[in-house]
Amino acid sequence: MNVIKTGLADVLILEPRVFGDERGFFFESYNEREFIVRTGIEARFVQDNHSKSARNVLRGLHYQIRQPQGKLVRVTCGEVYDVAVDIRRRSPTFGKWTACVLSADNKRMLWIPAGLAHGFLVMSPSAEVQYKTTDYWAPEHERCIAWNDPALNIPWPLQGTPVLSSKDRQGLNLDQAEVFP
Repeated sequence: MNVIKTGLADVLILEPRVFGDERGFFFESYNEREFIVRTGIEARFVQDNHSKSARNVLRGLHYQIRQPQGKLVRVTCGEVYDVAVDIRRRSPTFGKWTACVLSADNKRMLWIPAGLAHGFLVMSPSAEVQYKTTDYWAPEHERCIAWNDPALNIPWPLQGTPVLSSKDRQGLNLDQAEVFP
């Protein structure tokens, strides 16, 4: 596995070793020992999530203020623009974001530690996103930062108007949101 640092020190892009031949391909999507050795992170994953979305669906920017979740995100079908925003007030990168394209073709994964908001935009006709979390879903603690917060100024590669859930349409700007100390 190749580990690529991003503009946020704690957010990592992971590239697995892929073995391909005329039959197709094989790779380990997760190996705890390798993850610890390559990243130095000991994460205990307790839940796997899987979503399918159509083009221009924008999910996020989500986080849980209590029971915060670290996430290991990958795309198994299609392509997404995946974003992580640092919302830890004491962090030197508070209010900064990083993004990368995750796709079934590039097989990259993104490690997003607890304390960051996460969102993605589907760039292909549809996409399936799978991610492991370090804590359980707790809807009573779930929060949302506005995807289009002008202070963040994230250049989402939209093709038209984004498709948003009602929760995501009600996201708050970072300066109004409940954040981590």
